[in-house]
Amino acid sequence: MLKHQSKLAQEVLNNLRCLAATGGNGYRHGAAFSTSTSSRAAESQSFAVNMFRGKVKPDQVFPYPDVLTADQRETLEMIVPATEKFFEESNDPAKNDTEEKIPDDTLQGLKELGAFGLQVPTDLNGVGLSNTQYARLVEIVGKHDLGVGITLGAHQSIGFKGILLFGNPDQKQKYLPKVATGEHIAAFALTEPSSGSDAGSIRTRATLSPDGTWLLNGNKIWISNGGTAEVFTVFAQTQVEDKKSGGKKDAVTAFIVERSFGGVSNSPPEKKMGIKCSNTAEVYFDNTPVPAANVLGEVGQGFKVAMNILNNGRFGMGAALSGTMRASIAKATDFAVNRTQFGRKINNYGAIQEKLARMAILHYVTESVAYLVAANMDRGFQDFQIEAAISKIFASEAAWNVTDEAIQIMGGMGFMKGSGLEKVLRDLRIFRIFEGTNDILRLFIVLTGIQHAGSHLKELQKALKNPTANFGLVFSEASKRLFKSVGPTANQLGSHVHSSLGPQAELCSQSVNLFGKTVEEVLIKHGKGIVEEQFVLNRLAEAAIDTFCMAAVLSRASQAIQNKHPSAAHETLMAKVWCNEAVERVKVNLGKTKGSKNLQIYKDLSNIAGAICAENGVAHANPLRL
Repeated sequence: MLKHQSKLAQEVLNNLRCLAATGGNGYRHGAAFSTSTSSRAAESQSFAVNMFRGKVKPDQVFPYPDVLTADQRETLEMIVPATEKFFEESNDPAKNDTEEKIPDDTLQGLKELGAFGLQVPTDLNGVGLSNTQYARLVEIVGKHDLGVGITLGAHQSIGFKGILLFGNPDQKQKYLPKVATGEHIAAFALTEPSSGSDAGSIRTRATLSPDGTWLLNGNKIWISNGGTAEVFTVFAQTQVEDKKSGGKKDAVTAFIVERSFGGVSNSPPEKKMGIKCSNTAEVYFDNTPVPAANVLGEVGQGFKVAMNILNNGRFGMGAALSGTMRASIAKATDFAVNRTQFGRKINNYGAIQEKLARMAILHYVTESVAYLVAANMDRGFQDFQIEAAISKIFASEAAWNVTDEAIQIMGGMGFMKGSGLEKVLRDLRIFRIFEGTNDILRLFIVLTGIQHAGSHLKELQKALKNPTANFGLVFSEASKRLFKSVGPTANQLGSHVHSSLGPQAELCSQSVNLFGKTVEEVLIKHGKGIVEEQFVLNRLAEAAIDTFCMAAVLSRASQAIQNKHPSAAHETLMAKVWCNEAVERVKVNLGKTKGSKNLQIYKDLSNIAGAICAENGVAHANPLRL
């Protein structure tokens, strides 16, 4: 079991090394824990990345960014009501779910709204929305029908997003006008039977013919829009020159593939737990000829293309699911204020009040993080991949919890199909799996952050061998460590939040400091072997998510107070509760990264799992022994 975990973590780290080497993660460090210290380790502006060094870097979080121009806000004021009206009057989620398809007239209405090309430039038939504007629109879709949301998202958030990000002018001119209007549907074809989270193990292969055409062979599974798409972003192994050996090696390349090229077919639509109206199918490529001009990016750089597409698309999931949560909370609240039990409306009972409050807090955190990431993308920041992963993880798990609690509040009524919540719960289950499973994304968060922290730690270790020549670096780092060890942590966020949130800002600062200190201890203890310590990595991931979310809500609530928003007092209460509780979870999770008792528990858990796997199921007998 441990051997399998080590291999999985090592593969994730290898993927991160690929990203670092190509610059795909927005900053460059070289291989993880590299011994090279020829230059200072790269500085990142990311709040989340800097947490791994115990450092507060406020620029991307404080103040809460307001990036909409007057024109962009005016555009939303026109589009938002029209989109709400369309989904309320022209889309029937229950019918879509039952018939397992979106009616043609609904699809046509969405096309006329411009919903298939929200971020495509206007000169290429798109709406030309920014990331923040896009987030607001997909929030409406998530509020009404996640199945429709997947159809639209698979099309533009990942389907043709690679053409937007990496396409050359000719590719953009050829493909974007038709996908923007919905004349052509797009799909993202990465997953295969033997490669889910491990994108590097794909077997689909593209072979270069003498005439320069690529011949594509293989199959992709669980492809959203797979049965309806005309344009596919496909990832396949190709042979490239190995600069080290001078020979050949395999590397993934991204291709733009049209169904009309020939040799493209698909299975019937898959039968699924949820998002039933979205088309999901297996797609087959049989000697499909792909012109050389349809390589997306560079040959051998497909992994970079894939990861950037996914990183750029994840923020939309948080926005969509915040819409879903709004709808679930509204239904539960309406029930609670009208349902009488034991002579009182049930919203007067503390048990219900706690549920509603915690549901609202989870929504507030989700929304705060999603729009923060979108705004930072609009501001031109490049290193937002950890924040985007946090947004996806938190949103997908919070939306599930919120909708589950909404059903609980409504009791039997919530369990009935007529409430609509059972469909929402089924639809939500996939979000913790696709576009990077939450389990792998937790590893991604921690290993990406540790890679940054490790590069700085290695630099310090190198400097200590010649302290005279590196006096500035050694003194700076030594001062930081001395300060951490002899007194209370300074409130590094105190000047960035409203004074009424000062105590919570101090808690967040403490969390950052403790988190950075723990990461350093873990790195010193395990070194490169940290990739084998997934029990520890998962606790670090939980602490990272909680800490970043603390910063996000403190920033947003401070903005609400500063701008005298009507809901400022309400937002302040939610921010306080979140931070007061989150800091305790951070302490617990960081404490679980060390100590013989905790490490023994992880060893025991691994042995229990090993026994289960050996038995192909539960390893203990029935208590009756029969």
